Amino acid sequence: MASDHLITRSKSTTPYLWRSFLILFLAFIVLLAAIFVGARFGLLLAVGLCFGIVLEGLGFGFAGPWRAMILRREASGVLAQLLAIGLAAILALPLIHFNGGEIVGARGSIGWSMVLGAFCFGVAMQVVLGCGSGTLVNVGSGNPIALLALPFFSIGSFVGAYHVAWWTGLGALPIMVLAGWSGLLITLTLLIAVAAVFFFFARSGERFISKRYLLAAILIAVFASLNLIIAGQPWGVVYGLGLWAAKVVVSLGVDLSGSVFFSAPVNAERLQESILTDYTSLTNIGLILGAFFVGSWRVGGFSQKLPRLPLRAWFSTIIAGFIMGYAARLALGCNVGAYFSGISTGSLHGWMWFLAAFCGSYYGIKLRPILGLEVRS
Repeated sequence: MASDHLITRSKSTTPYLWRSFLILFLAFIVLLAAIFVGARFGLLLAVGLCFGIVLEGLGFGFAGPWRAMILRREASGVLAQLLAIGLAAILALPLIHFNGGEIVGARGSIGWSMVLGAFCFGVAMQVVLGCGSGTLVNVGSGNPIALLALPFFSIGSFVGAYHVAWWTGLGALPIMVLAGWSGLLITLTLLIAVAAVFFFFARSGERFISKRYLLAAILIAVFASLNLIIAGQPWGVVYGLGLWAAKVVVSLGVDLSGSVFFSAPVNAERLQESILTDYTSLTNIGLILGAFFVGSWRVGGFSQKLPRLPLRAWFSTIIAGFIMGYAARLALGCNVGAYFSGISTGSLHGWMWFLAAFCGSYYGIKLRPILGLEVRS
C-alpha cells in the first residue's frame, strides 16, 4: 500500500517538475538572447513567446474564425479579431503620428498583385487550416499538416520576394494611409461598421465574443503594441520566413544580387547577419516556442496521431504551403502583417487585403474535401 502511494505521488509530481523545467528553459533562452544579441532582441523573443502562448493556449487565430463564420455563421472569432485590431490601433496610430520616423506602420499600396496575392493566400490558408502565424503555432504544437506546409511556405515566400518586382510592375495605387487622430477615428468607425455586418449575418446565439476570445483579443493587442514599441515596426510573419529560405540558398553558394528585393541594402544586410537580429524572425521563433510550451504543459498535449489522409491531401498541403508563402509576398503580408498590422497602423491596403483574402477563404473551404483533407458532409 505504501509503495502504491509513493508511485501515485511520483506520477502526480512529474507534470509539475516538467512544467517548472519548461519555464526555466524558456526564460534561459530569452536571457541568452538578451545577453549575446541585445536586450531589444531578447524582449522581442519574449513577445513572440507570449504571442504563441496566447494563440495556442486560448485557441485563437485568424483562419479558424473565418472558417467558422463562413461555414456556421459563428461571428465570435472574427469579432474578436476586429476588437484586437481596434485596441492595437488606439495606441499604434498616435504613436506613429507623434514619433515620425522612429516608429513606422505597415504601409502598402493597393495593386493587382496585392489583391491577387491576398485572394490566393485566403484560398491556401483554408486548405492547410492556418495562416502565417497559425502555421507557426501549429508547428509548435506538433500538427503534421503544418510541419509539412511550413518549409514550403518559407520557400514560397523566398520565390515570391524574388519575383515581386515584376508583379508590382503591373500597377498599383499610391500608398494611402489613415493618420493621426482623424485616421484613428475613421479606422475605429470602419471596424465598428464591419463588425456590425458580421453581427447581422451571424447566426442567432453566435453574435457575441466569448470570454476566451475576449481575453485573447486584449492580450494580442497588448503584445502587438509592445512589438511596435520595442521593434519600431508592427508585428509581421512573412518576411522572416522568406529570409530563412534565402539564407539557406545563399549558404549553398547562390548569388542573389540579381534580385531587386534581396539586393536592396536593408535586405542584403539581413542576409549577412544572424536571424537573431531580425525582428520578424525572433517573433516567429517565439511563436513556435510559445505553442510548444503550451502543448508541453498540457497532459497528453502531443498525443495526436498522424492523420490517415490520401496521398493527394499531403501533396495538396505542399502546394498550398508554397502558394501561401508566394501569395503573401505579393500581398505585402499575411493575416498578421497585412490584415492585423496594416489596418491597425492605418494603411488602407489592409482593408483590401481583408476583403480579398476573406473571399479566397470561401473557395479554400470548398476545396478541402475535394483535396481529401476532410470528409465530405
